[in-house]
Amino acid sequence: MAKKLFVGNIDWGTTDDELNDLFVEHGEIEECVIIKDRATNRSKGFGFVTYVNDEDADKAIEALNDFEVKGRNLAVNEARPKED
Repeated sequence: MAKKLFVGNIDWGTTDDELNDLFVEHGEIEECVIIKDRATNRSKGFGFVTYVNDEDADKAIEALNDFEVKGRNLAVNEARPKED
């Protein structure tokens, strides 16, 4: 089953591809996206990475939570369901 991770504190200049390259080292990724402001198309500083299997997602959390990228420490944890 797929597991979605929340990735916070992303540098605004980081691209989807850069984020994907960082996370793919820990397993097969289904989707990787940085959330952008609709009006300005500027990064909001967070995104989501969905792994094909839970074990890879857990490895990524262990390895990349508080990992420094472009001078910022990433916050990586399991994404919570969207609230209404």
